[in-house]
Amino acid sequence: MDSHDGQREPDRAMILEGFRSLHERLGELERRVAPGERPGPHPVPAWRRPTKGEARWQVALAVAVAVVLQYPLRGRLVLVGPFWLLPTLQALLLILLVMANPHRINTESRAIRLLSLTLAILLSLANAWSVFRLVVGLVHGTEGENAGPLLVTGGIIWLINIIVFALWYWEFDRGGPVARANAVRMYPDFQFVQMASPGLAPPDWEPEFADYLYLSFTNAAAFSPTDTMPLSRWAKLGMTIQAVISIVTVALVVARAVNILK
Repeated sequence: MDSHDGQREPDRAMILEGFRSLHERLGELERRVAPGERPGPHPVPAWRRPTKGEARWQVALAVAVAVVLQYPLRGRLVLVGPFWLLPTLQALLLILLVMANPHRINTESRAIRLLSLTLAILLSLANAWSVFRLVVGLVHGTEGENAGPLLVTGGIIWLINIIVFALWYWEFDRGGPVARANAVRMYPDFQFVQMASPGLAPPDWEPEFADYLYLSFTNAAAFSPTDTMPLSRWAKLGMTIQAVISIVTVALVVARAVNILK
């Protein structure tokens, strides 16, 4: 028994020494791979914790542009009444929104939320009708007698469509701007690059309307996701519908304009 016990002691010592050596080598390898990192917990990114909320001016400016772009549309492309009726109503709703919450979007209010969604719905309905009438007119040959005005009209509708879908993405990603500011929901509907690679952004980065506007533009231009990925089913469906509308609008407008120029 004594001889066996004496033999086990050196074996245990050798095994422990091997573990120590392996631990030291792994530590040295980690220091070489990430020389600038310090041990310790990483800070929670802003999009995962409560923040002061984003400023109102970005979304207000974009909606104002969408409202102004509707005034040049005439005739069958207008949903109801005279051409100025719906854009003016949308402008009044936008003014009410800015007056009710002019600075930071961080306070939950059912009235403000309802007002914001009503404005988004009016913008969507007006532009959806314009897209529908433009497509029907191009197919039947009743729209687009001149290439220049046709390209201008198609470009206006395409730009408004980008703002409208950016507004919907912004309104519903993780429950909306107020829910994002209060960190109510953990799982995002859109994964931005800064979320997947937090080292590429400062700790106080969080998605704002400009990020959703860029997402909407790239989806409308490339007809597919680029650097921002939809995660939830509604986000995938929304981007699919936007891509289809963009493809149909651009294809028909360009084809008709080329045919006219020939």
